[in-house]
Amino acid sequence: MASIDITIRGAGIFGLSIAWVCARRGAKVQVVDPNGPGAGSSGGLVGALAPHVPENWNAKKAFQFDSLMLAEPFWRDVEATGGVSPGYARLGRLQPILDDKALQLARAREVSVRSLWQGAADWSVRPVAEVGNWAPASPAGYVIHDTLTARMHPRRACAALSAALTALGAQIVSEAADAGQVLHATGVYDLAELSRAFGKTVGNGVKGQAALLRFNAGEVPQIFADAVHIVPHADGTVAIGSTSERDFSDPNKIDSALDDVLDRATRALPVLHGAEVIERWAGLRPRARSRAPMLGDHPLHPGQFIANGGFKIGFGMAPKIAQVMADLMLDRKDDIPEDFRPEKSL
Repeated sequence: MASIDITIRGAGIFGLSIAWVCARRGAKVQVVDPNGPGAGSSGGLVGALAPHVPENWNAKKAFQFDSLMLAEPFWRDVEATGGVSPGYARLGRLQPILDDKALQLARAREVSVRSLWQGAADWSVRPVAEVGNWAPASPAGYVIHDTLTARMHPRRACAALSAALTALGAQIVSEAADAGQVLHATGVYDLAELSRAFGKTVGNGVKGQAALLRFNAGEVPQIFADAVHIVPHADGTVAIGSTSERDFSDPNKIDSALDDVLDRATRALPVLHGAEVIERWAGLRPRARSRAPMLGDHPLHPGQFIANGGFKIGFGMAPKIAQVMADLMLDRKDDIPEDFRPEKSL
Protein backbone atom coordinates (compact mmCIF):
# COMPACT_ATOMS: atom_id res chain seq x y z
CA MET A 1 0.00 0.00 0.00
CA ALA A 2 1.19 3.53 -0.78
CA SER A 3 1.99 5.93 2.05
CA ILE A 4 -0.86 6.46 4.48
CA ASP A 5 -2.87 9.68 4.28
CA ILE A 6 -5.21 9.00 7.21
CA THR A 7 -4.78 6.98 10.41
CA ILE A 8 -7.94 6.39 12.41
CA ARG A 9 -7.66 4.94 15.89
CA GLY A 10 -10.86 3.12 16.78
CA ALA A 11 -12.95 0.79 14.61
CA GLY A 12 -16.38 1.64 15.97
CA ILE A 13 -19.10 3.31 13.95
CA PHE A 14 -17.45 6.76 13.96
CA GLY A 15 -13.99 5.50 13.05
CA LEU A 16 -15.17 3.15 10.31
CA SER A 17 -17.60 5.68 8.80
CA ILE A 18 -14.98 8.45 8.67
CA ALA A 19 -12.49 6.00 7.17
CA TRP A 20 -15.05 5.03 4.53
CA VAL A 21 -15.72 8.60 3.39
CA CYS A 22 -11.99 9.40 3.33
CA ALA A 23 -11.25 6.27 1.30
CA ARG A 24 -14.10 7.04 -1.10
CA ARG A 25 -12.45 10.40 -1.73
CA GLY A 26 -9.21 8.70 -2.67
CA ALA A 27 -7.26 8.85 0.61
CA LYS A 28 -5.02 5.96 1.67
CA VAL A 29 -6.49 4.93 5.02
CA GLN A 30 -5.55 2.68 7.92
CA VAL A 31 -7.90 1.92 10.81
CA VAL A 32 -6.19 0.74 13.99
CA ASP A 33 -8.02 -1.08 16.76
CA PRO A 34 -6.53 -3.82 18.96
CA ASN A 35 -9.96 -5.36 19.46
CA GLY A 36 -11.15 -5.29 15.86
CA PRO A 37 -14.18 -3.66 14.20
CA GLY A 38 -17.30 -3.13 16.30
CA ALA A 39 -15.76 -4.54 19.47
CA GLY A 40 -17.10 -1.83 21.81
CA SER A 41 -20.46 -0.12 22.01
CA SER A 42 -20.80 -0.31 18.20
CA GLY A 43 -21.12 -4.08 18.53
CA GLY A 44 -24.52 -3.84 20.21
CA LEU A 45 -27.90 -5.10 19.07
CA VAL A 46 -30.45 -2.30 18.75
CA GLY A 47 -29.71 -0.01 15.78
CA ALA A 48 -32.54 2.52 16.11
CA LEU A 49 -31.83 5.52 13.86
CA ALA A 50 -34.46 7.85 15.24
CA PRO A 51 -34.84 11.65 15.03
CA HIS A 52 -35.30 14.13 17.82
CA VAL A 53 -38.79 15.57 18.23
CA PRO A 54 -39.61 18.24 15.63
CA GLU A 55 -39.66 21.32 17.85
CA ASN A 56 -37.23 23.69 19.60
CA TRP A 57 -35.05 23.24 16.52
CA ASN A 58 -31.31 23.71 16.97
CA ALA A 59 -28.02 22.89 15.28
CA LYS A 60 -27.85 19.42 16.81
CA LYS A 61 -31.32 18.47 15.58
CA ALA A 62 -30.63 19.93 12.13
CA PHE A 63 -27.34 18.02 11.91
CA GLN A 64 -29.06 14.79 12.90
CA PHE A 65 -31.83 15.36 10.35
CA ASP A 66 -29.22 15.88 7.61
CA SER A 67 -27.46 12.70 8.68
CA LEU A 68 -30.63 10.63 8.64
CA MET A 69 -31.33 11.91 5.13
CA LEU A 70 -27.80 10.95 4.05
CA ALA A 71 -28.11 7.46 5.51
CA GLU A 72 -29.86 5.67 2.65
CA PRO A 73 -27.31 6.53 -0.09
CA PHE A 74 -24.47 6.16 2.42
CA TRP A 75 -25.38 2.59 3.34
CA ARG A 76 -26.38 1.68 -0.21
CA ASP A 77 -22.88 2.62 -1.42
CA VAL A 78 -21.25 0.74 1.46
CA GLU A 79 -23.16 -2.43 0.60
CA ALA A 80 -22.54 -2.09 -3.14
CA THR A 81 -18.79 -1.68 -2.59
CA GLY A 82 -18.20 -4.42 -0.03
CA GLY A 83 -21.03 -6.83 -0.77
CA VAL A 84 -22.17 -7.02 2.85
CA SER A 85 -25.59 -5.73 3.95
CA PRO A 86 -25.75 -3.45 7.00
CA GLY A 87 -29.43 -4.33 7.48
CA TYR A 88 -30.48 -0.76 6.78
CA ALA A 89 -34.09 0.13 5.98
CA ARG A 90 -36.07 3.30 6.52
CA LEU A 91 -39.32 1.78 7.78
CA GLY A 92 -40.41 4.46 10.24
CA ARG A 93 -41.42 4.28 13.88
CA LEU A 94 -44.57 4.01 15.98
CA GLN A 95 -45.00 5.61 19.41
CA PRO A 96 -48.04 5.26 21.68
CA ILE A 97 -49.95 8.35 22.82
CA LEU A 98 -50.76 8.24 26.51
CA ASP A 99 -53.46 10.88 27.05
CA ASP A 100 -55.31 13.85 25.54
CA LYS A 101 -52.52 16.29 26.37
CA ALA A 102 -49.98 14.12 24.53
CA LEU A 103 -52.42 13.77 21.64
CA GLN A 104 -52.69 17.55 21.27
CA LEU A 105 -48.89 17.87 21.32
CA ALA A 106 -48.51 15.13 18.71
CA ARG A 107 -51.00 16.89 16.42
CA ALA A 108 -49.11 20.18 16.83
CA ARG A 109 -45.93 18.41 15.78
CA GLU A 110 -47.68 17.21 12.63
CA VAL A 111 -47.69 20.87 11.60
CA SER A 112 -44.16 21.80 12.66
CA VAL A 113 -42.60 18.80 10.94
CA ARG A 114 -43.76 19.98 7.52
CA SER A 115 -41.24 22.80 7.54
CA LEU A 116 -38.55 21.36 9.81
CA TRP A 117 -38.31 18.07 7.92
CA GLN A 118 -38.60 19.90 4.59
CA GLY A 119 -41.25 17.57 3.21
CA ALA A 120 -38.77 14.68 3.21
CA ALA A 121 -40.63 12.66 5.87
CA ASP A 122 -43.92 12.68 7.75
CA TRP A 123 -44.99 12.75 11.39
CA SER A 124 -48.65 11.75 11.63
CA VAL A 125 -51.18 10.72 14.24
CA ARG A 126 -52.97 7.47 13.37
CA PRO A 127 -55.68 5.41 15.10
CA VAL A 128 -54.35 2.16 16.55
CA ALA A 129 -56.92 0.27 14.48
CA GLU A 130 -55.12 1.34 11.30
CA VAL A 131 -51.88 -0.25 12.42
CA GLY A 132 -53.02 -3.75 13.37
CA ASN A 133 -51.39 -6.16 15.80
CA TRP A 134 -47.98 -4.53 15.48
CA ALA A 135 -49.33 -1.38 17.16
CA PRO A 136 -48.05 -0.72 20.69
CA ALA A 137 -50.56 -0.52 23.52
CA SER A 138 -51.82 3.08 23.50
CA PRO A 139 -54.21 4.43 26.17
CA ALA A 140 -55.36 7.28 23.94
CA GLY A 141 -56.13 4.93 21.06
CA TYR A 142 -53.67 6.67 18.73
CA VAL A 143 -50.03 6.31 17.76
CA ILE A 144 -47.44 8.66 16.28
CA HIS A 145 -46.09 7.36 13.00
CA ASP A 146 -42.96 9.00 11.63
CA THR A 147 -41.39 7.97 8.33
CA LEU A 148 -37.90 9.36 9.01
CA THR A 149 -36.77 6.71 11.50
CA ALA A 150 -34.66 3.87 10.11
CA ARG A 151 -33.09 0.69 11.44
CA MET A 152 -29.88 -1.21 10.95
CA HIS A 153 -28.06 -4.05 12.65
CA PRO A 154 -25.02 -2.48 14.38
CA ARG A 155 -22.74 -5.49 13.98
CA ARG A 156 -23.70 -5.98 10.37
CA ALA A 157 -23.12 -2.27 9.74
CA CYS A 158 -19.57 -2.52 11.12
CA ALA A 159 -18.98 -5.66 9.04
CA ALA A 160 -20.33 -3.90 5.95
CA LEU A 161 -18.04 -0.91 6.46
CA SER A 162 -15.06 -3.19 7.05
CA ALA A 163 -15.76 -5.09 3.83
CA ALA A 164 -16.20 -1.88 1.85
CA LEU A 165 -12.98 -0.40 3.22
CA THR A 166 -11.07 -3.57 2.39
CA ALA A 167 -12.49 -3.46 -1.14
CA LEU A 168 -11.08 0.06 -1.51
CA GLY A 169 -7.64 -1.05 -0.33
CA ALA A 170 -7.82 0.36 3.19
CA GLN A 171 -6.09 -1.48 6.01
CA ILE A 172 -7.83 -2.51 9.24
CA VAL A 173 -5.15 -3.63 11.69
CA SER A 174 -4.68 -4.30 15.38
CA GLU A 175 -1.66 -2.05 15.70
CA ALA A 176 0.32 0.39 13.58
CA ALA A 177 2.29 3.60 13.95
CA ASP A 178 0.59 6.91 13.29
CA ALA A 179 0.90 8.13 9.71
CA GLY A 180 -0.65 11.03 7.86
CA GLN A 181 -3.57 12.83 9.49
CA VAL A 182 -4.56 11.10 12.75
CA LEU A 183 -8.07 10.86 14.20
CA HIS A 184 -9.02 9.31 17.54
CA ALA A 185 -12.41 7.61 17.68
CA THR A 186 -11.82 5.41 20.70
CA GLY A 187 -15.00 6.11 22.65
CA VAL A 188 -14.94 5.53 26.40
CA TYR A 189 -11.15 5.08 26.44
CA ASP A 190 -10.52 8.57 25.07
CA LEU A 191 -13.14 10.18 27.33
CA ALA A 192 -11.41 8.64 30.35
CA GLU A 193 -8.03 9.94 29.17
CA LEU A 194 -9.45 13.44 28.69
CA SER A 195 -11.09 13.39 32.11
CA ARG A 196 -7.83 12.39 33.80
CA ALA A 197 -5.87 15.04 31.93
CA PHE A 198 -8.27 17.89 32.73
CA GLY A 199 -9.11 16.76 36.28
CA LYS A 200 -12.86 16.72 35.68
CA THR A 201 -15.47 14.66 33.92
CA VAL A 202 -15.20 15.44 30.22
CA GLY A 203 -17.32 12.42 29.42
CA ASN A 204 -18.01 8.93 30.63
CA GLY A 205 -19.35 5.54 29.71
CA VAL A 206 -23.04 4.87 30.27
CA LYS A 207 -23.89 1.20 30.57
CA GLY A 208 -26.55 -0.21 28.30
CA GLN A 209 -28.17 -3.63 28.23
CA ALA A 210 -30.15 -5.03 25.32
CA ALA A 211 -31.58 -8.32 24.08
CA LEU A 212 -32.31 -10.05 20.80
CA LEU A 213 -35.49 -12.06 20.26
CA ARG A 214 -36.17 -14.71 17.67
CA PHE A 215 -39.24 -13.15 16.06
CA ASN A 216 -39.76 -12.47 12.37
CA ALA A 217 -41.86 -9.30 12.32
CA GLY A 218 -41.29 -8.60 8.63
CA GLU A 219 -40.84 -5.14 7.15
CA VAL A 220 -42.64 -3.13 9.83
CA PRO A 221 -41.84 0.10 11.72
CA GLN A 222 -39.83 0.00 14.89
CA ILE A 223 -41.54 0.97 18.13
CA PHE A 224 -40.56 3.31 20.93
CA ALA A 225 -42.77 2.78 23.98
CA ASP A 226 -42.21 3.15 27.73
CA ALA A 227 -38.63 4.32 27.01
CA VAL A 228 -37.86 1.04 25.20
CA HIS A 229 -36.79 0.57 21.58
CA ILE A 230 -38.27 -2.42 19.75
CA VAL A 231 -36.41 -2.82 16.44
CA PRO A 232 -37.28 -5.55 13.90
CA HIS A 233 -34.16 -6.57 11.98
CA ALA A 234 -33.91 -7.96 8.48
CA ASP A 235 -32.63 -11.34 9.70
CA GLY A 236 -35.85 -12.38 11.48
CA THR A 237 -34.91 -11.06 14.91
CA VAL A 238 -36.19 -8.20 17.05
CA ALA A 239 -33.84 -6.12 19.20
CA ILE A 240 -35.02 -4.77 22.54
CA GLY A 241 -33.15 -2.05 24.38
CA SER A 242 -31.81 -0.48 26.26
CA THR A 243 -30.98 0.51 29.78
CA SER A 244 -29.08 3.71 30.61
CA GLU A 245 -27.08 3.05 33.75
CA ARG A 246 -24.78 5.62 35.33
CA ASP A 247 -24.00 3.55 38.42
CA PHE A 248 -22.69 0.04 37.90
CA SER A 249 -19.94 -2.26 39.14
CA ASP A 250 -19.41 -4.29 35.97
CA PRO A 251 -20.02 -2.73 32.54
CA ASN A 252 -20.43 -6.13 30.91
CA LYS A 253 -22.66 -7.79 33.50
CA ILE A 254 -26.20 -8.68 32.42
CA ASP A 255 -28.68 -8.46 35.26
CA SER A 256 -32.29 -7.82 36.27
CA ALA A 257 -32.30 -4.36 34.70
CA LEU A 258 -32.53 -6.07 31.31
CA ASP A 259 -35.38 -8.25 32.54
CA ASP A 260 -37.29 -5.06 33.32
CA VAL A 261 -36.68 -3.75 29.79
CA LEU A 262 -37.95 -7.02 28.32
CA ASP A 263 -41.04 -6.90 30.55
CA ARG A 264 -41.81 -3.36 29.41
CA ALA A 265 -41.35 -4.35 25.78
CA THR A 266 -43.79 -7.24 25.96
CA ARG A 267 -46.34 -5.13 27.85
CA ALA A 268 -46.07 -2.48 25.16
CA LEU A 269 -46.28 -5.02 22.33
CA PRO A 270 -48.07 -8.19 23.50
CA VAL A 271 -47.41 -9.99 20.21
CA LEU A 272 -43.84 -10.51 21.48
CA HIS A 273 -44.96 -12.64 24.44
CA GLY A 274 -43.22 -16.00 24.36
CA ALA A 275 -40.57 -15.02 21.81
CA GLU A 276 -37.23 -16.72 22.52
CA VAL A 277 -34.42 -14.54 23.84
CA ILE A 278 -31.42 -15.63 21.78
CA GLU A 279 -28.85 -13.11 23.02
CA ARG A 280 -28.31 -10.63 25.83
CA TRP A 281 -25.73 -7.85 25.60
CA ALA A 282 -24.20 -5.26 27.91
CA GLY A 283 -21.59 -2.60 27.24
CA LEU A 284 -20.53 1.01 27.67
CA ARG A 285 -21.59 3.82 25.34
CA PRO A 286 -19.50 7.03 25.25
CA ARG A 287 -21.33 10.13 26.45
CA ALA A 288 -19.59 13.51 26.30
CA ARG A 289 -20.38 16.01 29.05
CA SER A 290 -22.09 18.29 26.53
CA ARG A 291 -24.35 15.37 25.45
CA ALA A 292 -23.45 16.22 21.83
CA PRO A 293 -20.87 14.47 19.67
CA MET A 294 -17.33 15.74 20.23
CA LEU A 295 -15.72 16.63 16.89
CA GLY A 296 -12.68 18.61 15.83
CA ASP A 297 -9.16 19.20 17.11
CA HIS A 298 -8.06 16.75 19.77
CA PRO A 299 -7.51 18.58 23.09
CA LEU A 300 -4.55 16.37 24.08
CA HIS A 301 -2.87 15.68 20.74
CA PRO A 302 -1.96 18.87 18.82
CA GLY A 303 -2.48 18.54 15.09
CA GLN A 304 -4.70 15.48 15.51
CA PHE A 305 -8.48 15.06 15.61
CA ILE A 306 -11.24 13.51 17.68
CA ALA A 307 -14.68 12.03 16.96
CA ASN A 308 -16.39 10.83 20.11
CA GLY A 309 -19.54 10.98 22.23
CA GLY A 310 -21.97 9.05 20.04
CA PHE A 311 -24.12 8.08 23.02
CA LYS A 312 -27.42 6.62 21.69
CA ILE A 313 -27.23 8.55 18.41
CA GLY A 314 -23.90 7.39 16.99
CA PHE A 315 -25.24 5.27 14.14
CA GLY A 316 -27.78 7.91 13.14
CA MET A 317 -25.19 10.70 13.21
CA ALA A 318 -22.41 8.71 11.52
CA PRO A 319 -23.00 9.60 7.83
CA LYS A 320 -22.93 13.35 8.48
CA ILE A 321 -20.10 13.13 11.01
CA ALA A 322 -18.07 11.16 8.48
CA GLN A 323 -18.70 13.88 5.90
CA VAL A 324 -17.67 16.83 8.07
CA MET A 325 -14.61 15.09 9.51
CA ALA A 326 -13.42 14.05 6.05
CA ASP A 327 -13.95 17.66 4.93
CA LEU A 328 -11.85 18.86 7.85
CA MET A 329 -8.98 16.41 7.48
CA LEU A 330 -8.74 16.26 3.69
CA ASP A 331 -9.83 19.73 2.60
CA ARG A 332 -9.42 21.88 5.74
CA LYS A 333 -13.10 22.75 5.42
CA ASP A 334 -14.62 23.22 8.88
CA ASP A 335 -18.41 22.82 9.06
CA ILE A 336 -18.55 21.42 12.59
CA PRO A 337 -21.41 22.94 14.64
CA GLU A 338 -20.15 25.03 17.56
CA ASP A 339 -21.96 22.85 20.08
CA PHE A 340 -20.03 19.80 18.84
CA ARG A 341 -16.56 21.21 19.44
CA PRO A 342 -14.47 19.50 22.16
CA GLU A 343 -14.18 22.68 24.23
CA LYS A 344 -17.92 22.46 24.96
CA SER A 345 -17.18 19.42 27.10
CA LEU A 346 -14.00 20.75 28.73
